[in-house]
Amino acid sequence: MLNSLQTTLGRLTKRQTWLKLSGIVLVTALTLGGTATFIQASDHDDGEVDVKGRSLNLTDLYAFREKDQNPNAGGDNLILMMNTNPRSVARQQYYFSTNARYEFHIDSVANKNARVTGQPDVTLRFEFGAPDNQQRQKVTLTAIRSGKVVKREAITTPLLKNTASVNNLTIGGKNLAVFAGLREDPFFFDVEQFFRVRAGAAGIGPVVGFRNASQALDFAKGYNVNTIAVRVPRSFLQGNASSNVFDVWTTISTPRADGKYAQVERLARPGINEGLILTNDFLNALNSVGPDFEAAALAGQQPAAGIAGPIVAEAKKTLRALGNDEARTNALIGAFLPDVMRIDTNGPSGYANELNAAGSPVRGRMLKDDVIDITLSVLSNGVITSDNVSYDGTPGNPAQGHRPLQPAFPYLALPN
Repeated sequence: MLNSLQTTLGRLTKRQTWLKLSGIVLVTALTLGGTATFIQASDHDDGEVDVKGRSLNLTDLYAFREKDQNPNAGGDNLILMMNTNPRSVARQQYYFSTNARYEFHIDSVANKNARVTGQPDVTLRFEFGAPDNQQRQKVTLTAIRSGKVVKREAITTPLLKNTASVNNLTIGGKNLAVFAGLREDPFFFDVEQFFRVRAGAAGIGPVVGFRNASQALDFAKGYNVNTIAVRVPRSFLQGNASSNVFDVWTTISTPRADGKYAQVERLARPGINEGLILTNDFLNALNSVGPDFEAAALAGQQPAAGIAGPIVAEAKKTLRALGNDEARTNALIGAFLPDVMRIDTNGPSGYANELNAAGSPVRGRMLKDDVIDITLSVLSNGVITSDNVSYDGTPGNPAQGHRPLQPAFPYLALPN
């Protein structure tokens, strides 16, 4: 893994690559106090390479207590959800790659203020077979926990089936539920207006701000994603530990020529790696390693610290350009790296519900959380507050608003 990262960094040029923002390639230049700066969010297309198709591209990770989405659900259950294959158009069947491993990694940590180690206690691996004549794919779930490996079989839900094929599986005496298939993309953001903001800040158009809610446009409206959702008991993730706090991240890996798997995607919190890093090769480098590498680099351990030096420097430059002083820049680096989604299950889920001592969100992420507004506000120190787009949309504005969430697992709206 280190060799892969060194090779990637060795190919860097001085050319800065355009930022990736929610599946559309752009540079977003925002005028903060008269200074043109850069920002982006979500992860619909970061670290692009010619050989990485959309089925290998992570878009978003969600982690929440099920009872916070459904008051009638069991109190012990958590929902973990990864979305892939951005910009999937309506009524088109898309498939999971038959050549990849899609993985949730979960680390049980002592408390919400514990240091991130990036070493998973549990890995849930999903591999997919070729589609059958009913457009279904066989799913192999491999659960790796406490050194034990258990495999179970499941099936995907094809596009034209109105009800979800929920696979109920028992592993180690615990009941898990799995869904895999197309659902509406729950992400929301006014990307189009960002192009106008960019042009004004760059001096090639009028200086404008965000549109009001009656005019704002949600770029993800009408698109689908491929979803893997798991309902998992908290007790399954705890193992022999008693902690109720977990670090979660997702990865996608593909086989190399030697038969071993190479990681090509990694995602946890929205808008972190791709929100702080401009250079596409740096994003590819971060996609190839785990949060344990970031933890080692931030702790000054070699060779990770030396390799990651240029990446951390670029992240700091981005934060300073957003108007943060040196002290706040260092605090934000410590809050958002290593990149994991921490969920303290002792309280209600929600991305803005609580920060720990380092300033990191620690209550996971719900499906309707406005992570764009939260991220813009935090990274700009409150200068930017909203893009005026929401999940439910604004009455009278047909350019935004998503389909209603479903009342039962997997909860995401039906596909378009």
